[in-house]
Amino acid sequence: QASVVESGGGLVEPGGSLTLSCVASGKTFGTYTMGWYRQAPGKEREEVSCISKTNDSAYYADSVKGRFTITRDNAKNTVVLRMNEMKPEDSAVYYCAADFMTGFVCLYNSYTYWGQGIQVSVSS
Repeated sequence: QASVVESGGGLVEPGGSLTLSCVASGKTFGTYTMGWYRQAPGKEREEVSCISKTNDSAYYADSVKGRFTITRDNAKNTVVLRMNEMKPEDSAVYYCAADFMTGFVCLYNSYTYWGQGIQVSVSS
């Protein structure tokens, strides 16, 4: 079991930055693979970035490579998504997810525990 809670969304201007945080609790945080996903109106949920439980592997969608950075702090049960050079097309509801998976994949249907989602809007 896991409880997942996101924070940090909001409105930012194009070119600006925003940081999302996610806390997962229930089991030892270091046993969770963590991921960030987003869903814009009328579109399917898509992978944004994921990080392995051992913090040695990370995945980024092509659309965010070089702009977004995922980090985790197992001592604080937290995973952070730092978003720079934001674009209007980054606007979406962002979800944090956790899973006990063996190995490391970022496909959203591989994750069991999900947060409620948080709105991120990029607009002038």
